[in-house]
This record gives sequence, structure tokens and C-alpha cells, in this order.
Amino acid sequence: MAGKTIIMSKLKQVVRLRANGVALQAIAKAVALSRNTVKKYVRLIEVKGLNSAELLSMEDVALEALLFDPEPTEQLRAETLAAMFPYFEKELKRVGVTRWVLWGEYRQLHPGGYSYSQVCDHYKLWKISRSGTLHFEHEPADKLFIDFTGKKMQLVDPQTGEVTEAEIFIAVLGYSQLTYVEAIASQKKEDFIKATENALHFFGGVPRVIVPDNLKSAVHKASKYEAELNQSFLDFANHYGTTVLPARGYKPRDKSLVEKAVSIAYSRIFAPLRNEVFYTLQSLNVAIKDKQLLHNKQAFQKDPQSRLQRFELE
Repeated sequence: MAGKTIIMSKLKQVVRLRANGVALQAIAKAVALSRNTVKKYVRLIEVKGLNSAELLSMEDVALEALLFDPEPTEQLRAETLAAMFPYFEKELKRVGVTRWVLWGEYRQLHPGGYSYSQVCDHYKLWKISRSGTLHFEHEPADKLFIDFTGKKMQLVDPQTGEVTEAEIFIAVLGYSQLTYVEAIASQKKEDFIKATENALHFFGGVPRVIVPDNLKSAVHKASKYEAELNQSFLDFANHYGTTVLPARGYKPRDKSLVEKAVSIAYSRIFAPLRNEVFYTLQSLNVAIKDKQLLHNKQAFQKDPQSRLQRFELE
């Protein structure tokens, strides 16, 4: 029982510190817990709808019984999930946050909770929502789609605290949908061409066609019918023996795959890293590569294969 008393005493410290506006990382150091554990406690308290004064006034045994019911009834499971929906609604407005991301957070709090599809069904009943996807066939080693995400990621100067924004370059193969993501300093042609070259090294080869989304770094003049390529990018393509066919501005089908990849990058890279602080492009890219690998290894929703597995069969 002594161990449980220690846990509850730490939890009360978490409550006090959080009530005083202390950041999660600082709380974790103060109470010698991991940041994820502190985050879990804070979320659990929010879900229960309790205030700090109520929690701090409770005896340890009562507090433990309130927060850690080992076998919730079905009704309580449903009520607990429903209590999170206002939080879902708020978080879904943030960059890259999807139902999948929030379901993962929900299951961290409640390992025995509902499955992803069940959570979606419950949420649909709580708030009407809908989504649609398009699927187009591509041939192996045929096209590489490249673009920048509309949103950027932040870098903080460790000396001055000044915040700057990094551009996020994304490249996705048409057939396997294997994805490469890199944070770079700007969309200037030098940075853009270097990122494209890095993508080719990552994929270990050169596709027949590179499809940029009418970026100024690649296209000098966009056109409904045929774009005029930037000379530097044209030289780059010739050097690698590939062709550049910019996406046509009036043809959404040309761009659907990379736009889908950008959307997924928001949920699988931007969202998981949204509370992290990065001081250099190098440290940001290390974190991006970790999330990129997880993304490429994750199976498609309607296919047991992953992007990496499909790529290895190309």
C-alpha cells in the first residue's frame, strides 16, 4: 500500500504544479516521472472533469478509487468516451490532428477502451461528420510527386528565443506511396533542388517522371496546358536522366496523391511533434525521420501491406 500512497502523493504534486501553470516537462522533472506519465495524469483528470481543489482535498485511497476504476461498466466506458468529445472537437481544429491521433491518446488513457472504428462511430453520433477519398492507379517506378506542405514547423534560437519557420518538403512515389519528408530553410531553388536530390538518394533511384506542384522553385511560368520549367531544375532533371511534368493547375487529379500525402504528414508528423521544441534543422529532421519511418511501415487502412513493403516489391 505504501507504493500506492507514493503514487498518489506524486499525482497531487502534479495537480498543484499544473494548477500553477507549470509546463509538463518541468512537472516531470520535479516529481521524477516521465513526461508521458504526467501528460496521462493531466488528461485523465480533464476527462473526469475534476478541479484541483477537489483532488487535493481527497484522501489517497479515495483519489485512487476515483481515478483508477479497474473494471468500468459499459455505460461508464461510453460516458468516459463521450466526455472526451468536446476535447476532440477542439483538437481537430489544430494542424495535423486527426481522429486517429486522438484515438491513440484516448487508448493511452484507457488501454481497454473502444477500438478506432467504435470511437469513430460514437463520435459520428455525437457530431455529424463525413470524409471522402480518391484512389488512382500508378505504375511502379513511374512518378515521384513533390511539394511543400502549406503549414510550416518552428525552430527556436536557443540564445535569443527567436522563432523561425522551416519549410517542409515532401516527396511521394506514385505506386508504393513511400514518402520522404525533410525540413529545409526555404523554398528557394537551391534548397528545393537539394531536397529533391536527397529524396532520390532516399528512394535509391530515379523515377521516370518528377511531378512538382507548379512550385516557383521548379516552374518559371505555370500554364493550364504546359508549364515552363525553371532552368536550374531542368538542368537537375537532365543530370539525373528524368523528366519533369508539373501538375496542371486545373487538374486536381494530377495533384491528389501528394495532397493526400501532405494531409497524412500533418497527422503523422506535425501532430505528434506539435509540443516538441527544436533548435536546429538537424534536430527537427531527426525527429521527422523517426515519424517518417513509422508512417512508411504502417499498413494501409484497406491493405495489409505497408508503403515500405509495397516499395520493396517494385
